[in-house]
Amino acid sequence: MNTVTVRIPAPLRSYTQGVDEVRVTGACVAEALDSLAAAHDGLSARILTPEGEPRQFVNIYLGSRNVRALQGMATPVREGDVISIVPAVAGGLS
Repeated sequence: MNTVTVRIPAPLRSYTQGVDEVRVTGACVAEALDSLAAAHDGLSARILTPEGEPRQFVNIYLGSRNVRALQGMATPVREGDVISIVPAVAGGLS
């Protein structure tokens, strides 16, 4: 198991008691997010579908790369990696 940091966006920090980064363990992105969800009730439902995939308007990055462009949730993580949860932003001028 590797210890990684998960960056929590402001809209989801109420699930982490206001903390913006959480250290978790896992061998891949899915395991790391499972570890995060086990420690912070209600968070998983906000970022993942019931099938364990990122919700449509949520992007998950490993370093600077979207996991969708890698191996998805099975993307391996290494000690010290950073996972960022990035909700999509919509809107603008009409």
